[in-house]
Amino acid sequence: MERAPKKYEEYAYILDDLPHGRPGAARSTYHGRAIIQMVGETYFTLLEAVPRKDAEFIIRERIYVGKKGRTKVEHILGRIAYDELTSAAKAELPLAVETIVRGDEARFIGFFNQSQPLTPRMHSMELIPGIGKRLMWQVLDQRERIPFQSFEDLQNRVNITDPVKLLVRRILNEFSEQEKYQLFVRPA
Repeated sequence: MERAPKKYEEYAYILDDLPHGRPGAARSTYHGRAIIQMVGETYFTLLEAVPRKDAEFIIRERIYVGKKGRTKVEHILGRIAYDELTSAAKAELPLAVETIVRGDEARFIGFFNQSQPLTPRMHSMELIPGIGKRLMWQVLDQRERIPFQSFEDLQNRVNITDPVKLLVRRILNEFSEQEKYQLFVRPA
């Protein structure tokens, strides 16, 4: 049996810069060393990394964190849970997630165009806060006629107030470990 390839983030958005490390961090080897907390662009993975000594950061800056050729990150310490984020990182997370959703409109419109039922009684679209059965049926009906092209197209053809805000709320809900289904966030 072959194991599925590991999923790595290529880019991430900086949520917080901790020049003296995270207080109470379990990684005592790096205690006192600078740490940055980030959210990945593709799988919404929460990460901690050691920055290069000469690197400067701006909160919500998009940086490369892939395997080779990192310019601002020395190495990735690993994934972290939502509870391990600093209060400043938790405050920045909704804005960073919104930036990611707006920046990759085709991917998230694809969700509305291609989402499928999860069970015989529940569609994956119903997991988006603010979308119930009635709205879900409107979306399904409209996408059968012509697939949605943009968030604006979705708003105009279906009575959804702000699809970006609804998606951001769902993604933020998925960071808590109470969610049974993960549509966008990589499971811990």
